[in-house]
Amino acid sequence: MINVQRQAAFLGAVLLIVSFATGGLLAMAMTGKVSADSHGILAAHLNALFGCFWLCAVAFTLPLTRFGEIGARRLVLLTAIPACANWLITVVKAFLHVAGVGLTGNGGNDAVFAALNVFVVLPSFGAAVVWAYGLAGTRAEAERLSGRSPGSA
Repeated sequence: MINVQRQAAFLGAVLLIVSFATGGLLAMAMTGKVSADSHGILAAHLNALFGCFWLCAVAFTLPLTRFGEIGARRLVLLTAIPACANWLITVVKAFLHVAGVGLTGNGGNDAVFAALNVFVVLPSFGAAVVWAYGLAGTRAEAERLSGRSPGSA
């Protein structure tokens, strides 16, 4: 379990670095050195920061979940994908100067809307549900109810 925790914490640290770098991009957008929506870049900066915190929270709470090694790895993956995708898609939409919060008939906006829903919204919701489920009971209870042997995934 410690390796899975380390992996989640590492991914959180990487997102923190990405957030700091996006802060530099934000300064360039605000001064007009890059053609990007500064509010969108600010949102991407914060998305990476919140993704970092989310991954670190998952890493911290993994031993408290009912999951074994395989379940913990799946939870980290299910959390890391939307956390990283949220930053990436938000940076792209800032350069496209689109909101991406609804279908408008604009190809770029509609692609961002679809990508946000497929790679961020739905997986984030799923990860949160799985995380809450994992924290709702003990591993021993889950093993007893499912008939699994202790320590299996």
